[in-house]
Amino acid sequence: MLNKQQIEQIIPQREPFLMIDEVEEYIPGESCTAYKYVKEEEWYFKGHFPGNPIMPGVLIAESLAQTGAVSILGMEENKGKNALFGGIDKMKFKKQVVPGDTLKLEVKIIKRKGPIGIGEGIATVDGKLAAKGEFTFAIVGQK
Repeated sequence: MLNKQQIEQIIPQREPFLMIDEVEEYIPGESCTAYKYVKEEEWYFKGHFPGNPIMPGVLIAESLAQTGAVSILGMEENKGKNALFGGIDKMKFKKQVVPGDTLKLEVKIIKRKGPIGIGEGIATVDGKLAAKGEFTFAIVGQK
């Protein structure tokens, strides 16, 4: 189990844009399972939507991407690098995510060739599918 401070040692994202709270397990270069505890105080709920807070789909996708980044950037040869979006494919949103939900994020790396790869992500709440999709990423050095 990794907490936020340990996650920050692997991926470069920081508050308020660190979108995962805990990593249950990860296998470098293969997979990662993480959690986002969706709280009423989240910065994005002020405007999305007042009186009817719903986690934006793009932030669910970002949460999945950061989960995959833990796996990829956890590899020894990728330490200190960034994983950037190259594309999002087959992304589907099936359930609204609201304050109080625990978003379980599961990503498997399904293809890698050099610095480019594809991760397959599934986000669930209480075992029900919230979102799924494929993410193309590129590994680059930090500036």
